[in-house]
Amino acid sequence: MRRDYADVSIGQIHFRSAMPENVTAPPLLMLHMSPASGLVYENLMGAVGESRWCIAPDTPGYGNSDAPFDVPTIETYADLIIELLDSLNIKEPVDVMGYHTGSMTSVSLADRYPSRIRKVILVSAPLFDEQDLEKFALVYSEEPLWTPDGERLLSLWQWFVGFFKVGEENTVAQAGRIFYERLSGREKYWWGHHAAFQFDLASALTRVQQPIVVINPADDLPEFTRRAAPLIRNGMIQEHPEWTHGFMDSHTQAAAEVINTYLNR
Repeated sequence: MRRDYADVSIGQIHFRSAMPENVTAPPLLMLHMSPASGLVYENLMGAVGESRWCIAPDTPGYGNSDAPFDVPTIETYADLIIELLDSLNIKEPVDVMGYHTGSMTSVSLADRYPSRIRKVILVSAPLFDEQDLEKFALVYSEEPLWTPDGERLLSLWQWFVGFFKVGEENTVAQAGRIFYERLSGREKYWWGHHAAFQFDLASALTRVQQPIVVINPADDLPEFTRRAAPLIRNGMIQEHPEWTHGFMDSHTQAAAEVINTYLNR
């Protein structure tokens, strides 16, 4: 696994990549949830990247990537990812894997740039109604991270311990590794989920013709994801109740087998 930067219109995008000696398959673009970074894919890249070039960028504004100039939309992220591919001189169609916010960007890529995307893997594809969005707004707020008493930071960590199922599926150390990356957006940390909540995933899904598989783990979105089933034109939802947040680290080989089977089919 290597780390590098690519030049795009907003500055630079930082990415992790793994490339085997003998590449026999299309590249796999791996887009993380927000807030977070491409770190979430590090372990999986080694297992999936035996025959393909795996590229896991930090979404602009997170990790070590420069932020967009203004509050982005999912389409903003998709356009910048295309700039990343162009900067890397990748002209052939790629496969794309997205996780939560990354799922939204993956669908937007397939919709807006059909000639650049071959197959799509989504970890969750949630559809929200207005009532759902009101509830999520209470959790994913735009309040400042940093306060003199540290109360906001502490409350986020306490929430994340439950969200990440510490003590059940993941350890405190595993949670801390990801939580640290979630802070990388700093005061713009909310930009990613704001973009996701504004994105019309339902309409975009109906237009996507590329093959799609949706991995539906037992995280916080399984019921919302099942709503997408009738809208997928060329694909399916795979239920994985044995997995939850962090499964790419805790069930790396099993996840890699699912991904490789689908992409190599």
